[in-house]
Formats: sequence, C-alpha cells, structure tokens
Amino acid sequence: MIQVTMRIDGMACSMCEAHVNDVIRKVVPRAKKVKTSHSKGESSFVTEDKPDMQALEQAIEDIGYQVTSVSAAPYEKKRFGLF
Repeated sequence: MIQVTMRIDGMACSMCEAHVNDVIRKVVPRAKKVKTSHSKGESSFVTEDKPDMQALEQAIEDIGYQVTSVSAAPYEKKRFGLF
C-alpha cells in the first residue's frame, strides 16, 4: 500500500475539500482513506498501486487549485499491539 500526500493551494472551504476528494476518487478509483483539509492545504489517500501523478495533478489544477508538492510513502496499517 502507498500513502500519497499532496500540498494544494487555493482551497478555502469544505466544498473545496469535496471537489478535490471527488477528483482523486475519479482519477484513482481504488483510492481509500481520501482526506482533504483546506486549513492545512493538504490532501492524502491510500492506494494499492502508484497512481499516475501527472494525471492527478492536472485534474486538480483543472478544477482551479494548484498542487505545490506530492509525496508517496509506504503505508502501514495502524494496529493495536499487545504491548
């Protein structure tokens, strides 16, 4: 699993968050745990395969926001340990 985190400029409200989330789900249909915060200027999601980052950035910019950075890192599910 891969966690993708993007810094996005131009979001001002919860509707902006919803628009970005919709675009992510459209471009990356297998995206899970899609979360966007306009106050942090950040969006993240988890996916099985590395998505087409260029297509994702372009789709977000097409709806009026600017992607300033993208990072991808291995995602490990948080588990409750015994100790």
